[in-house]
Amino acid sequence: MRFSKKHSLIHFLMILGLVAPMLLGAEIYRSVDDRGRVTYSDKATPGAQQVEIISRPSRQLHLVSRVYDGDTVILEGGKHVRLLGINTPEIEGRQRTEEPGGVAAKKWLQAQLQGNKVYLEFDQVKQDKYKRLLAHVFLPDGKHLNLALLENGLATISIIPPNGRYAEELTQAQQRAEKLKLGIWSMPEYQPRPISQISNHHKGWQRFTGTPISIKKSRKYTRLVFSDKIDIRIANTNLHAFPALTTYLGKPLEIRGWVARNRDYYTMLIQHPSALIIR
Repeated sequence: MRFSKKHSLIHFLMILGLVAPMLLGAEIYRSVDDRGRVTYSDKATPGAQQVEIISRPSRQLHLVSRVYDGDTVILEGGKHVRLLGINTPEIEGRQRTEEPGGVAAKKWLQAQLQGNKVYLEFDQVKQDKYKRLLAHVFLPDGKHLNLALLENGLATISIIPPNGRYAEELTQAQQRAEKLKLGIWSMPEYQPRPISQISNHHKGWQRFTGTPISIKKSRKYTRLVFSDKIDIRIANTNLHAFPALTTYLGKPLEIRGWVARNRDYYTMLIQHPSALIIR
C-alpha cells in the first residue's frame, strides 16, 4: 500500500482518516526523495520515518437528568458522572459545607445543559470507588465542559493518574483564567497562604507557598519536607510524571490541593505536576 502526497501533510491525514479502518495495526512510514517529493507507505525503506497515528477516542451519547453540582451530573437512569480532570467548590449538602464558588459553578453547568444531550469520553479508569462514571463531557456542538469550567474560573485542575487525557489543554485553560483573575482566582478564600500557617481549619482545596528543605523516601511515597510537621507526598508510582524532585529543593513553591492531618502533622497528597508550581 502506498500513498502519494504532492502538497502537504494535511492532505495525507485527510486520506488517512478515510482509510484508517484498513490500517489498524499497520505502521506507516514517511519518506522524501531527492526531488523533495513526499510519499507514505506501510513498508519501511532506508531513511523513512515512522508516522504516529493517533485514533480519536470514542464518545457516547447520553441524556442528562439533572446537575448534581459543578462537577457532577446525573444521567437518565440515575448514573452519576464525575467530570474528569477538574474540581469545583462544594455546594451545601448532607455532611458538606458550602464553599465559595460552588453555587456559581453548578448554575453555570445547569445553563449549559438545558438541551440535556451530552457525549461522554472516558479515559483509562472509567469508574471511581463511589461507582460514578469518570468522563470528559462534551456538548453536541463539541464544547468541552470540563475545559470550559476551568477557563471561566469555576473549577481547578485535578489530574489523578492514570487518567491524564487532555492534561495539557486543561492546564492551559486554568492558566488563562488565573491570569485574568476569573472566578475563584479573585476570591480571598483561595489566595495562597504560607505553608507554615497550615492548620486543621483549612478545609477543601487550598493554595500554600513554601520552600522544601529536604526529601524523604518510604516504600509508598516520596516526600518534600517543609518542616518537622509539614510535608507534601507523591506516590512513588506517579514519580515518572514529575521532574526529579531535587528540582524543587530550596525553591519557592506554590502547592495546590487538600490538607490531611495526623495528630499534629500535616501533609498534602500531590498527584500531578500541575499542583506543584515553582514561583
